[in-house]
Amino acid sequence: MNNLFDLTNKVIIVTGGYGHLGSGIVQYLLSFGAKVIVAGRTKSKFDEKFKNESSPNLFFEEFDISQSGDYFIKRFEQINRMYGSIDVVFNNAHFARGNNQENMPDEDWDYSLNGVLGSVHKSIKAAIPILKRQKGGRIINISSMYGHVSPNFDRLYKGENCEKYTNPPHYGAAKAGVIQLTKYYAALLGKHNIYVNAISPGPFSKDQIQKDNPAFIERLKESNPLNKLGEPKDLAGICILLSSEASNFITGQNFSIDGGWAIW
Repeated sequence: MNNLFDLTNKVIIVTGGYGHLGSGIVQYLLSFGAKVIVAGRTKSKFDEKFKNESSPNLFFEEFDISQSGDYFIKRFEQINRMYGSIDVVFNNAHFARGNNQENMPDEDWDYSLNGVLGSVHKSIKAAIPILKRQKGGRIINISSMYGHVSPNFDRLYKGENCEKYTNPPHYGAAKAGVIQLTKYYAALLGKHNIYVNAISPGPFSKDQIQKDNPAFIERLKESNPLNKLGEPKDLAGICILLSSEASNFITGQNFSIDGGWAIW
């Protein structure tokens, strides 16, 4: 049974792998034997996040997801040559700006849709030729609970100092697009033994937010049946499953890891 989940020598790219959720994903992939490439823009952030990690299977590659599709193709091919293969791609990184629901400038909307959805599309396109040559592989897209449910604005984001946490309109719209893109490419690429799935995390607030606004955190907890926040380790099981042979009959799915948030 353990062999089903074995990732020994699998080359896995995690974009934004030094972030709050990304770093947790990276740690557990390493523990199952994978060679993990953290792809990001800032080497110093990688060095700081993983300063206590001594695994010989952890690597950093500079990667800027704000660049063009041609840039994605070039960098994926370079990484493939350097490491011998690309077996799994986690599209975890995104960039966005603005959170004004009613008066968002068009520039912020366009910028953020490219950063949340467009970057995932460019990554998938760049990975396809490599995965086809290898006769298979896996693509795992990080979406969000707000890609398939809407925020409860009147209850959740009320009160002092909560406006800055408000979920903006472009974020959920783009994350919904990530879920649909996942289904689209799963249908297109299944015949090539390429699996495409999505993960929709729920409330995984950063430590600083928990310290700054405990009242807001309590409302987050109360919004799911388990009455708690997620921790990065709570994504470990689904990430290992979807990266491994244990998911050999799973594609085109969106997995909600949200404490049951979306069932209410």
